[in-house]
Amino acid sequence: MKYVLMFVETEQYAKDLEAMNETERQAAFERVGQWFAAHGPKITHHTHLQPAHTATTLRLPAAAVGDAGEAVVTDGPFVEGKEIVSGFAEVEVADLDEALAIAKSWPACPIVEIRPAT
Repeated sequence: MKYVLMFVETEQYAKDLEAMNETERQAAFERVGQWFAAHGPKITHHTHLQPAHTATTLRLPAAAVGDAGEAVVTDGPFVEGKEIVSGFAEVEVADLDEALAIAKSWPACPIVEIRPAT
């Protein structure tokens, strides 16, 4: 089964990362690299997203196809919040338990949302 692990940063995590000195920050990034290397055979795709302020959100008309309403484009993320998705990895695993085991070993952002993918 395919699952997407979405890595979610909190304001506190961002502050903690910013407060690290260069050596500590490099060590944190190395732990992430090691995580990707350890789970590489099961990761089918991954990426790090640019910061939330670079997002553009498109809101489509609420009705079905053919609605005459106009789409609305806004700068910024879908939701202004204290948590943002900063990246994701798609994994090919046997089941949710295996996806959870991989997610539990994630060494960075404090929240990982896991969703089945088709």
